[in-house]
Amino acid sequence: MKAITANRLEDGRVVYRDAKGGWTQHFEDAARYSDDALENALEAALAEEGAVVGPYAIDVEGAALSGAKLRRESIRLFGPTAGSTREAAKQGADHVQI
Repeated sequence: MKAITANRLEDGRVVYRDAKGGWTQHFEDAARYSDDALENALEAALAEEGAVVGPYAIDVEGAALSGAKLRRESIRLFGPTAGSTREAAKQGADHVQI
């Protein structure tokens, strides 16, 4: 199965195409496409130039990311691998800007 991801033009956030043809920040709400349905959905996503930039298909297996680009997509979904600035901010670090 495949899902479609892009970056929202307004703020750069990672978004996923949902089943209603909109965009969501929540991977679990991303629509899953068979190879047959993917082409039409991707064409529709590419036509939304004012909403998102760079839509492309990613591999998913059930409710999880999969495929050759798993590491890249995991970083896009969960954030940096060198330590979480969100966690540092929660702990009161004053050198972290969010």
